[in-house]
Amino acid sequence: MKKNRAFLKWAGGKYPLMEDIRRHLPQGECLIEPFVGAGSVFLNTNYERNYLADINNDLINLYNIVKNCSRKFIQDARRLFSSEGNTSECYYLRRVTFNASRDIYERALLFLYLNRHGYNGLCRYNLRGEFNVPFGSYRKPYFPEAELLWFAERAQKATFVCESYDVTLTNAQEGAVVYCDPPYASLSTTANFTAYHTHRFSLHEQKHLAELASQLALKERIPVLISNQDNALTRLWYQDAILHIVKARRSISRHITSRIYVDELLALYC
Repeated sequence: MKKNRAFLKWAGGKYPLMEDIRRHLPQGECLIEPFVGAGSVFLNTNYERNYLADINNDLINLYNIVKNCSRKFIQDARRLFSSEGNTSECYYLRRVTFNASRDIYERALLFLYLNRHGYNGLCRYNLRGEFNVPFGSYRKPYFPEAELLWFAERAQKATFVCESYDVTLTNAQEGAVVYCDPPYASLSTTANFTAYHTHRFSLHEQKHLAELASQLALKERIPVLISNQDNALTRLWYQDAILHIVKARRSISRHITSRIYVDELLALYC
């Protein structure tokens, strides 16, 4: 099966691991993702239905707009991808506009612009809820028209909602398959990047996610696949799951030479 890229750049995106993820994802009627991120998994699987959640309202708003009015959105978004728009001055002005805007369509356009012009696909907000990723200084940011069109086509089988992972998992119904891609659980506080939409995914929540996954599989017969960093804590949390070790490219650097391959866990509860 051909792999299709997401239209957003995304730190920790699962496009490189899709062969491994598809290999271990069970069959089912509906794919549920409590941490949809850039959406690489739903874009590269073929479930009859998809229930895709995230706590980032800007992300879910963007996805619903692309789903429902893709042609107009693509036409309007393309205008932001000009040489004049690819300067630090323009980027920071548009970032200010984004943070001040209450218009959901304008925020969706600017979210895509900021994602493609900002540093390395990061999505980060300060405690006031302001997007604060710095300018990326790319020679010519790519406008992902083909990827937007593919997303819009696949989105017709999807429901996008803004809600917490525990709500999504609690509401899972028979026939579903769950894939979870939580923020990485790092043993190093300096290397850990978990701040996302003013929320830090704590170690307590990491453990709670594993408990919910175990209960879903045991009591509701709903299989759950979780990806995370391979370390002592994740192996402890996922001790009730079938563990598969895969190689993942990991870095928040823009330089290929500084990106290394590390072990990642795919934990299957079934």
